[in-house]
Amino acid sequence: MGFVRRQVVTAALTANAIRPVPGFRAGIPAFFAGWLTGELAPHVLGLTAVDAAAHARGSRRDWRGLALAALSGAGLAYLVKQSRQAVSDAEDALVEGLGVDYVEQLDARPTPADLATPWRRLANPFAFGRAARRAGIEVHRDIPFAPYGRRGVLDVYTSEVTPAAGAPVLLQVHGGGWTIGTKDQQGLPLMQHMAAKGWVCVAINYRLAPRDPWPAQIVDVKAAIAWIREHIADFGGDPSYIAITGGSAGGHLTALAAVTPNAPEFQPGFEAADTAVQAAVPYYGVYDLAGASGLRTAELMRDKFLAPIVFKRSPRSEPEVFEEASPLLRVTADAPDFFVIHGSRDTLVDPGQARAFVAALRSTSKRTVTYAELPGAQHAFDIFPSIRSQHLVRATDRFLHWHWNGWRREQLGTSTVGG
Repeated sequence: MGFVRRQVVTAALTANAIRPVPGFRAGIPAFFAGWLTGELAPHVLGLTAVDAAAHARGSRRDWRGLALAALSGAGLAYLVKQSRQAVSDAEDALVEGLGVDYVEQLDARPTPADLATPWRRLANPFAFGRAARRAGIEVHRDIPFAPYGRRGVLDVYTSEVTPAAGAPVLLQVHGGGWTIGTKDQQGLPLMQHMAAKGWVCVAINYRLAPRDPWPAQIVDVKAAIAWIREHIADFGGDPSYIAITGGSAGGHLTALAAVTPNAPEFQPGFEAADTAVQAAVPYYGVYDLAGASGLRTAELMRDKFLAPIVFKRSPRSEPEVFEEASPLLRVTADAPDFFVIHGSRDTLVDPGQARAFVAALRSTSKRTVTYAELPGAQHAFDIFPSIRSQHLVRATDRFLHWHWNGWRREQLGTSTVGG
């Protein structure tokens, strides 16, 4: 591909990352193009600069290509600046949701290094193995928790600093439209970060549609929570404290599990198991599977994808099935503390779903509700370390440690009063 064509492609990708192509049908290609370009903007900017400089030194300069490279460079620099603002976007959300003094309840106030952009980690964002080894993380792989072969296994992440007992537990639920994905493909930056701080992290597989239609997916998440309650102490975890997180379909399963503790319809054969969680951090989740929000995008997702592929049922004849699966419609006063995260430029899941879910939580729940809507962020921005994802990993860390410390104080107070 010649220089001019390379710059045309780069310019188109950059423009789509800044303002994605709209429309339901364009959502998937707009996502793939915008996601990689936006989260790898520093890398694309460097390559574009090197390409343009090499061309400019040649004897046959094409000013059209150089002009496009300059425009792309400006756009990519804007994306880098926007990504770096995620640190303040996330911190503002935490202050709004938890209170201006929430940092007083952390083990230590965040330092300037905690809030800075970790450029060295971003140089090779896909070096997960090297990062894990450097942090002394051990992964206990493919532990069965349900009788479904490879779809019924989980991984447990611990590290050199994991205590012998009493460590907080974080459950990671992968996304993939309820139809694809595995436990070792998503949530790695967050799990490695939290495990390195002494948390016990659990990543699960679950049965996938259309082979196993809904509600197999949420049943398996509930089964994993029940397994954690029974077995996580063997890895140093505290079975009485479980936070849950996940992205996309995993964000939906995270939210639904959090607002339906011990729901018998999702716990066939283990109805007596305690499947409550103490905190939830859904990333770019799907919250309205019934189309109750009135969003046209939610209705299209329900009719074109969820009904024929995931549920294999009709929302016209069985609307209650879609309603039971919608976190938006399952919120109660007893919902746990939430930190909801979504991108403003998400073309796969309308951010309007997150706004509606947050509004329902804030009007009903007795617990805290924190919401960060990240300007310019696409779907799946946290899959690998990027400027934006690293800032959100650290913000999630602050939320989880705030919650864990507060929960321990509550338990101590309860036991003191009871004694």
